[in-house]
Formats: sequence, structure tokens, C-alpha cells
Amino acid sequence: MNMKKLIPVTIVTGFLGSGKTTLLRGLIERRQTRRLAILINEFGEISIDSTLVRDGAVGDDEVRIHDFADGLIAYGEDEQFVPTMLAIAARRANVDHVLIETSGLALPSAVMEQLQGAALADDFILDATIAVVDTPLLLSDQFEHAAGVNPVAAMFERQLESADVVVLNKVDELDDEQLLLAETRVRLRAPNVRFLELARRAQLDIRLALGLRLHQPTRTEHEHAYTLLPAMPGPQTGVLASQSRLNGHAHSGLGAHSHGLATHKHFHEQDPGWQSFVLRSDAPQSSATLAAALREAAMAEPILRSKGFAQTGEGQGALLVQGVRARIDIKADAARPAGKRSELVFIGYHVSRSKVAALLTELTGSSWR
Repeated sequence: MNMKKLIPVTIVTGFLGSGKTTLLRGLIERRQTRRLAILINEFGEISIDSTLVRDGAVGDDEVRIHDFADGLIAYGEDEQFVPTMLAIAARRANVDHVLIETSGLALPSAVMEQLQGAALADDFILDATIAVVDTPLLLSDQFEHAAGVNPVAAMFERQLESADVVVLNKVDELDDEQLLLAETRVRLRAPNVRFLELARRAQLDIRLALGLRLHQPTRTEHEHAYTLLPAMPGPQTGVLASQSRLNGHAHSGLGAHSHGLATHKHFHEQDPGWQSFVLRSDAPQSSATLAAALREAAMAEPILRSKGFAQTGEGQGALLVQGVRARIDIKADAARPAGKRSELVFIGYHVSRSKVAALLTELTGSSWR
């Protein structure tokens, strides 16, 4: 009988721009003595999220980061996932927990299925699947259309259905009434979510993310499957006391829920309307001008997410660009040295690369291509 201690795995999922990477950085900063292996999955030509996480882990030898490109982690064509996980298992004496951030255009069930497969089930155990939600976007009615008609709503709902824990992010400017409405909308879509938590200032208590032990393996000679534990584990998990009217641990009576492992697909595989592309400019950029141009582009084209680094040409380092639809945030990134080229990733549904490039070129007075 194999008596090896299984390495816990937490999957972090969530729609484009929900704040997964920022939340992940915060968890790394507050990891205490935990030794982490982190797998980061992006849908796009260049890796922005991985760069941000690496910047937050500079000089930390007990955090190892692995990049997965093109939004294909753990899927049929991904030949990197299992070998990477086996390499992590081989150094299990130096790994306390694995964190996997999925692409915003993916479901976590592909990773969940691989963890139960013969190659990995003797080394890893799913700790929990966490779905991060952009709460203002949820309240803006963008996800209120029929899922069969709106591919964004369909993806969002299926991500929630796969989750054990839902984290309402970007809640600092919301009142209790809005938070309760957000909870109601989550519960209607995914009534079997175990806990619902708040992330204030884009931070989640480490005890609400790692070490939840919500799953246990059930093994037979021919199959591996996860079953949900009937209740939260004991006090060693250090669950917080009541933090608000939305204390997720006050909810009870939620039965085990199916994760639908047979149904996982990347939405950008099912629907070619999902587009991701990179635009670059060698000209220096003004933060205010670029932000206005990106807002205009997001209103003219169905851009769901924009992110990247812009250069000012003033020797003051790079600007970090984060956009969710027309909400644009640009700020100095002291950790990144100044460069010669700005690079921005755009993700959208039936979005035109040429139109976005033309708009940015016109509105910033600099060439984007």
C-alpha cells in the first residue's frame, strides 16, 4: 500500500480580469513558512500574469513558478502538465502546497481530472477549487443574460459550478446591500458552492485558501475519484471568526456537488470567436493618454481584458496596465526596469485586432502594431 503523504493542490479559477493574479501574489506574500510550487496558465501570446507573480516572489527560494502558455493547461494537447507535476512530486520534501492558476478562458475541471488520473493520484490531492469573482462586474448585469446566448455568462457560470469556494473580489467600495445581491447571484448560479468569502484590498486570509482539505481520495484498483468531505475540517485550519454578514462559514446544508469532469472544454476551443492578440509600440506613452485610448477602444470593440506593460521613455520604469472592459488602471511598476517597447495583451469576443490597433494609433499619436 502506498503510504506517501499526498501533496495538496489548490486550483484558482475565475473569469478574465477577476483579480486571480493579484490575489495569488498576496497569498505568496503571506505564505509564512509554506514552500509553494505555482503553475500559471495564460491565454495569450506573452505572459503578463507570470511576470507579476515572479516580481512578487523575487529572492524567495521556496516559491517556484512554472509557466503554461496558450490556455491549455492539463488539456489533451498539453504535454507539459503531467511531467511538471511529477517533477514537483520528485522534490516533495521541499514542497508543501501546489497552487494552479487557470486561464480566464478555461474551466478547472481539466486539472481536476488529471489529478485523479493514474499518473498523479498517488502523489497529489485536490485541496480546494477557488473561483475569484469581479464583484462590480457581476453586479453590472453583464452575466445576467441567458447562458446559452451569452458565451461570457456561460463560461462564468460553469467556472462557479466547479468551485468549492467563491471569493468576491474588488468589494471595498460596495455596501452591504450590494454584497448581499452579489451573494444571491452567485448562489443562484452555483447553489452547492461550499463557502463564499470576501477579499478586501484584493487580499484573502491564507487560512481561507490553503489547507482547507475539502476533498478526500477514494481509490480502487480501477478508478480514482474525489469525494467532498461532509463538513469543514477541524480547528487546525484556523477558520476566521465572523467577518461580516457575508461570512461564508455561516452557510450550511450544502451537499456534495458534481464538478462535471466529462464536460470540461476551453471555451476558445469550442468557439473561435474568442480572440487574443498583442499590440506593441516603440514610442513613449503617456499614462493618461493611453488610459483614455484604452477606454475608447473597449467601448468601440468587445474587449473583455487588456493587460501589459507600457514605457514612458522618461527613465522611470515601466507602467503596469490592467483593464477589465472599460475600467483601466495604469500605475508605475517599480519592480520592472524601463524598456524600449510597450506590449499589451487584448482578449475579447469577436474583437478586431486591426481596429484596436488603429484606434490606439490615432488616440495616442503613436504607432501600435
